[in-house]
Amino acid sequence: MELTYAELSSAGTVRPHNEDYVGFWQPETLEEKRNRGAIAVLADGVGGQGRGEVASRLAVEEALKVFRETQGDVSPQQLLTQIFNAANLAVYDKGMENHGVERMATTLAIAMLRNDHVTVGNVGDSRVYLARRGEIKQISTDHSYVAMQRKFGLISEEDAKHSENRSILTRSVGQEPVIRVDVEDVAVQKGDRIVLCSDGLHTCVEDGEICDIVGRYAPAPACRQLVALAEQRGSEDNVSAQVIQIDEIEAVGYYRGVPMYRAPAEKPVSGEVEAGQLLDDRFFIHEMISRSGMATIYRATDRQTKQMVAVKVPFMQFESDPGFFARFQREEEIGLKLNHPSILKFIPVEKKSRPYIVTEYLRGYTLAHLLTSVRPMPVADALKLGSRICDTLAYLHEQGVIHRDLKPQNIMMCYDGTIRLMDFGIARGGEGRRITYTGFTPAMGTPDYMAPEQVKGKRGDARTDIYSLGAILYEMLTGRQPFEGENPLVIMNARLISDPVAPRKVNPELSPQIEEIILHAMERDPAKRYTSAAEMKTEIDNPDTVTVTGRSERLQAQVPWKQGWRKNRSMILALLIPALVILFFILLLIFHHPR
Repeated sequence: MELTYAELSSAGTVRPHNEDYVGFWQPETLEEKRNRGAIAVLADGVGGQGRGEVASRLAVEEALKVFRETQGDVSPQQLLTQIFNAANLAVYDKGMENHGVERMATTLAIAMLRNDHVTVGNVGDSRVYLARRGEIKQISTDHSYVAMQRKFGLISEEDAKHSENRSILTRSVGQEPVIRVDVEDVAVQKGDRIVLCSDGLHTCVEDGEICDIVGRYAPAPACRQLVALAEQRGSEDNVSAQVIQIDEIEAVGYYRGVPMYRAPAEKPVSGEVEAGQLLDDRFFIHEMISRSGMATIYRATDRQTKQMVAVKVPFMQFESDPGFFARFQREEEIGLKLNHPSILKFIPVEKKSRPYIVTEYLRGYTLAHLLTSVRPMPVADALKLGSRICDTLAYLHEQGVIHRDLKPQNIMMCYDGTIRLMDFGIARGGEGRRITYTGFTPAMGTPDYMAPEQVKGKRGDARTDIYSLGAILYEMLTGRQPFEGENPLVIMNARLISDPVAPRKVNPELSPQIEEIILHAMERDPAKRYTSAAEMKTEIDNPDTVTVTGRSERLQAQVPWKQGWRKNRSMILALLIPALVILFFILLLIFHHPR
């Protein structure tokens, strides 16, 4: 691939320092160009975190270093993941040097060009575009709060440009030790232009204008035109642009008997699943998405449908556990019977060589991730999301399924503006068989969102999910969880004997009607809650019509742990003793296991 590249980065007309940083590198020899390709990198330092210019430069330099030094047959997708992990740790470690006092963060957008494809990775709100024959397409996805609002129809395009939340990122490089990156791969053609730019440019210059400028000018003058236009329109941020023109593309195939691009070897699965393996002659495993204490989730291609899917595979040591296997099987049975646009779609697989679950592959982030960036959420946004979740629960309950582990971590915010309810591991479905679980918390739910009847060990019904939704709504609208404590037992005990702090005491901007909705859903007695998710949705959609009954005035304050121990000793012991007995037998098995 032959390229013409240009870049320009400016502090702009308002900022005294330029916290953007850009870089580009490609090998000199033809053979290395074929094997490695070229890379363009753009970072926009997060000024609110301090030392943004240090973070952006460090991220770009680390990205270029990893790209230059990586040897061997590594796919662009795998290499991008390695680059982002290295850049993230470099920025995170630098920010933690002085005991975390000088934390720093940055956005990072990367375009890697190899053979006839561009592979794009992005974290933050810097953008990567593909311009072709008078049309332009944004390849990257914005990780900002206003981007989420636009996707979900909570705000107009025009309002988004002037929103006070425009600078709030939902994902950045260096903020946490672990990062999640979005990777997209697009075939390119001769004459295409790849454009990377910071938000200081794309918030002031329309996509169509970017397309027109890079189509009429060579890369260098195009960069000058783009930056000048953003500055003339009063951009309040640094302004950066990179333009890559694709001059020639070699046909992908074999060169002197050597493939120019070798796909990962398709090895059958043996033992633990790994990237590059083919599972049951159908699912090609690309990479690991996440790993929990009992299973790993992989991104894979379904060879039958040619679609990207997610494959959840339990660790081998759990496959022979009858209780775990029954729970895993139950999760798939429930998932396959559900068909709703806001519920994770399960994909049936007739023949399996081992236990695993296949679902649609989702692009997005969880509500829990969003709440780390925006606490509390704007009232209108929280209510609209709450209404959508009510819709989903109403369908779920009509099918005779109770989720029992509803929490922000199990609600996916997809980039296409939809939501997905996930994880039916402890769901109860109809009159199906009862499953015995090993352990305490996994069988009951998550302490921060579980209903009082779950704490007591009861199976629960639709009102159990309503309580959890009330707790989620409480967190979205106040910025804190309803009950807080030093350990799960304290949190669960508080749910049984007391009520949360009145929402309006935490967030005075809430109306009495919204407070009434939250507290109605979170009544300790299930009989006093909403009878259905549909009933709750009606009030969420029409808060002005809600009758305030004074629930906030009848709340029972949380009892300090020591007083709670004296007052509820028998109840606490009833929860604690079974856990201690289980622990005793586990230790007994460990120390008396024959060696």
